Amino acid sequence: MPKILIAGAGGAPSEGVIFSLQKNINNSVIGMGSEPADLVLSAAKKKYYVPYANDENYRDALMRILEVEKPDLVHFQNDLEIFHASLIRDEIISTGVRVFMPEHSVIDTCVHKYKSYQAFAAAGLPVPDNILIRDEVDLKRAFRELGDKKGKVWLRASSIGGGGKGALPTNDFEFARGWLNHYQGWGEFLAAEMLTSRTVTWLSIWNNGVLVVSQGRERDGWTHGNRAISGVTGVTKIGKTIRDKSVHDLAVSSVYSVTEKPHGIFGVDFAYDKKGKPNPTEINISRFFTTVRFFTEAGINFPEIFKCLALGEKIELPAEPVDPLREGQLWVRGMDTEPKLFDQNQFDSEITFL
Repeated sequence: MPKILIAGAGGAPSEGVIFSLQKNINNSVIGMGSEPADLVLSAAKKKYYVPYANDENYRDALMRILEVEKPDLVHFQNDLEIFHASLIRDEIISTGVRVFMPEHSVIDTCVHKYKSYQAFAAAGLPVPDNILIRDEVDLKRAFRELGDKKGKVWLRASSIGGGGKGALPTNDFEFARGWLNHYQGWGEFLAAEMLTSRTVTWLSIWNNGVLVVSQGRERDGWTHGNRAISGVTGVTKIGKTIRDKSVHDLAVSSVYSVTEKPHGIFGVDFAYDKKGKPNPTEINISRFFTTVRFFTEAGINFPEIFKCLALGEKIELPAEPVDPLREGQLWVRGMDTEPKLFDQNQFDSEITFL
């Protein structure tokens, strides 16, 4: 019975992975996390507290868990922990525990959005112009060169963190300056051209340079998006399976822009520009997106495939590894309610309009 340690247990990104792994009754899943109030709600069979990954005590806490539990595989589900765990991967592996992640330089590029942007741009991919905001001169230049017809630019943090960290659409220089002061964001924030609200995400698993499986998903809104100044919370409200060769091809090119030999999990986020073309905005590296349970329920269990590859187990793959799921399936989510899988007709039949 393989034993898998999942970090970030209790949080939505990790719980989707835990749910998916526990679909196989032969898997034994242990959780660890840094938020007790989340951790206690995890579906993992056993739960360990660890400090945040940038805490000086994190390494020792992790190594103690590995020593006690002796898992076969450990997997991390947020950028901060992925980055810091990657730095000590040799120590982790020396205990006999496996990891399945790309080399650290790839992780470093992907968790820092300006480095990702530079890689995309150098590869000739369609991306909005970005400016790293070091000072007020850069900020003024961003408004002058990147502002749309209303003068708006898109600000976001380049540093490690998901969920639209620090994102702000604004045409107000004073507001933007105050925002950067509040976040201590000088030298850490990017300004970019405004894209549209239409977004898609592409999830993939690679093994030593070979694409094993991939699937595209369109997003229809963010949960509690009306409570975020940017409209972005990082929590998808409705996801929809898609089959779009242009998205797939651009996603593969985005992956190859950061590494010649992809290995592990690569999730590429896209936002569409005003000409209707998808632009890669970031790569979610070495982790599954929050709604990975969607794909499991729809018919393809990415975390189980990942585990089998990592441990050298026999693996069942779909006949068509690219976008194997039926197009148009919907995954609808809300707070404190069980998510549900629908097709469009089922979705429409649930609602009565008078």
